Amino acid sequence: MNVFGIGLPEMAVITILALVIFGPKKLPEIGRSVGKAIRGFQEASKEFETEFKREAEQLEKVSKQPMEATLEPPTPKALGSTSEPEADVETAKTEEPATSESSVS
Repeated sequence: MNVFGIGLPEMAVITILALVIFGPKKLPEIGRSVGKAIRGFQEASKEFETEFKREAEQLEKVSKQPMEATLEPPTPKALGSTSEPEADVETAKTEEPATSESSVS
């Protein structure tokens, strides 16, 4: 019997030390609390594992689905412009560019 790399002789020594340190009256109580802690850890570990697997399967399903392009036609607001581009170009040609006086030292 080999549990966590500890054989039967090591288990016997640990049990004898526990009996000497805690006494025979407290040993069953300590054993129960250790057992509950181990059981709680195992349940939490299983829950984490199942949640991880569920999320991995969901991501796998999503990645296998084909990508669908959902392009919508442009709205009239986006198509129409408030000013004519040609007028903007003419205005830009007639105006002089602004010079920066603060850059001159």
